[in-house]
Amino acid sequence: MSNQTAVTEFLLLGFSDIRELQILHFVVFLLLYLISLLGNLLIITAIALDRHLHTPMYFFLMNLSILDLGSMSVTIPKSMANSLTNTRSISYSGCVAQVFLIFFFASADFALLTIMAYDRYVAICQPLHYETVVNRTACVQMAASAWITGILYSALHTGITFEICFCGGNVVDQFFCEIPQLLNLACSDLYLIEVGFLIFSSFLGLSCFLFIIVSYVQIFKAVLRIPSKQGGHKAFSTCLPHLTVVSLFFSTATFAYLKPTSSSTSGLNLIVAVLYSVLPPMMNPIIYSIRNKEIKGALSKQIGWKLFTKNKMSICLLR
Repeated sequence: MSNQTAVTEFLLLGFSDIRELQILHFVVFLLLYLISLLGNLLIITAIALDRHLHTPMYFFLMNLSILDLGSMSVTIPKSMANSLTNTRSISYSGCVAQVFLIFFFASADFALLTIMAYDRYVAICQPLHYETVVNRTACVQMAASAWITGILYSALHTGITFEICFCGGNVVDQFFCEIPQLLNLACSDLYLIEVGFLIFSSFLGLSCFLFIIVSYVQIFKAVLRIPSKQGGHKAFSTCLPHLTVVSLFFSTATFAYLKPTSSSTSGLNLIVAVLYSVLPPMMNPIIYSIRNKEIKGALSKQIGWKLFTKNKMSICLLR
């Protein structure tokens, strides 16, 4: 236990030691963060203010955007601050908080993606039962279960990880506190418990992913039987973006946590981490806003109304 308490901070992996490249990293991450922040906030605002979007699908989408905002805010600001101040350190408690929040947002995110697949399956394959099965109470319960599952799942991972004694140094080969990299610093057999739990979690995630795939196979079969081309196009336009987000998130996160850390280079670690921690939260609002007419219509309506109100106030002041 003394070895564990002796570690008061960790040193994260920097993108470069050259000052100009550190500034470039700060600017690039700032742009990515602002794109994700703006996109997710626009989706949340559009769904919250437009009563036509108060449906189960958009309720789950709003929850997904909230989780994506949290997910980006856990790792990116700290990495930007380190590059700007030319430091690599993160406190022990800060590392604990990062691990907890990363797993919380990631697990809740994936649970919600699974729920969204079920929602689309019932809506398209069992439309007559949709309002009964996916009612307001069921939506709240399913969303709450995703958040609660994320908290419990994250608490287990965090608790097990930081019960380990770290005597292999304090240099984390990643730009945030990632569990596989922390396990490389372990000097006790307790790390095997977390490794086993990670493997179990991967099988659990694979089960959810297979459930999503099976749901979409059934959806696509039902869509192909729709006589109306417009109906089929609408179904595909709501399902394909969701499937894209799920595939991107699952494939990159699985590779990051199951790849051998000892044989991977720092550059590969950085690329994979960016792919699963930065890209999905940023791509989610882009995919949904570009391919979804309802979201674009709601945003246009809100922007148009604000401009109209502003112009009307200006005319009144001139009078």
